[in-house]
Amino acid sequence: MARNDLKGKVILIAGGGKNLGGLLSRVFAAKGAKLAIHYNSNSAKAESEKTLAAVQELGAEAFLFQADLTQVSNMSSFFDETIARFGGIDIAINTVGMVLKKPFTETTEAEYDTMFGVNSKSAYFFLQEAGKKINDNGKICTIVTSLLAAYTGLYSTYAGAKAPVEHFTRAASKEFGARGISVTAVAPGPMDTPFFYGQENEDAVAYHKSAAALGGLTDIKDIAPLVEFLVTDGWWITGQTIFANGGYTTR
Repeated sequence: MARNDLKGKVILIAGGGKNLGGLLSRVFAAKGAKLAIHYNSNSAKAESEKTLAAVQELGAEAFLFQADLTQVSNMSSFFDETIARFGGIDIAINTVGMVLKKPFTETTEAEYDTMFGVNSKSAYFFLQEAGKKINDNGKICTIVTSLLAAYTGLYSTYAGAKAPVEHFTRAASKEFGARGISVTAVAPGPMDTPFFYGQENEDAVAYHKSAAALGGLTDIKDIAPLVEFLVTDGWWITGQTIFANGGYTTR
């Protein structure tokens, strides 16, 4: 079987109900994959149900799983239910994230705890569960942020909480590599989705649109093919964070 042949592969996507995760669900469904699609809250339920209907219309076997993945027991249950339904997991993708734009001196302890729970803790235990339960020669990919390469204020808890995921990715790739498992992270620029606009005023949106060398915000349609590549033919790339942002930031 070719490495890029996704027919019959089991793909678990945290945050797979909407935005980039929803697009990935549709892309993989069209190629014959079986899908475990997670969403977090009731606010995402309607859109996630639309995603489920869309992938089933494409002929995919799929199910929805709602949970707060900052609770490790929920993370474990997501992986376990996927294995119970489909017999195993070949690819695990984590698109979960939460953004907060706020001055350092105004950030509360509760905001800090929430941001690190969503962006760092859940990412760690996602990788842990994948390392325990994904099939040999499986693929793991996490979405982070191009702000990891930015010199900026106001995103201390967002970029700060995503920053450890770079090392989690390196460590996991080293530990899981003997089983043929590749582990990567993708760092998009600000994406043209509702996830982005909630924190930004008009001036900030205009700045972000102008900051990329290629112009404009990141389109999720430009990120999905990269994620697909990394979990198929690009499997030899491992332990790396790939910045895909049209020249918004670079290292």
